Amino acid sequence: MSAVTDASSSAASGATAPRLKVLVYSDDSSVRQQVILALGRRPHPDLPEVEYVEVATEPVVIQNMDAGHIALAILDGEAAPAGGMGIAKQLKDEIYRCPPLLVLTGRPQDAWLATWSRADAAVPHPIDPIQLAESVVGLLRSRVPATS
Repeated sequence: MSAVTDASSSAASGATAPRLKVLVYSDDSSVRQQVILALGRRPHPDLPEVEYVEVATEPVVIQNMDAGHIALAILDGEAAPAGGMGIAKQLKDEIYRCPPLLVLTGRPQDAWLATWSRADAAVPHPIDPIQLAESVVGLLRSRVPATS
């Protein structure tokens, strides 16, 4: 079993393929819901189903990322008191082979800040579901082999 999948949740749902765990961090539950609704359970037919891990605080982000079961983290750059860009920089500095990180920026012009944070991708607020899905699928494909 891969470190980024969870076979037990697949067995419980009757599915044969493992799920990808995607962490969604924001202090605002409506932002977390926008991300989850934009991506759905399966952002692309070639990828396994996604299981979301919703997180509202920085310590829980760090705990989940340290556990090593996350395939991708989506971090809200506008979250308070700990913004997603600062968390992204910390994760990239501290976790060996850190999973891909996507930062939600306050506006398109903030993409340079996401680059500073070493995030693998950035999507601006307001969230465009198509742009978010394209970025997420690209990052997940780099992490896991496609299914047939």
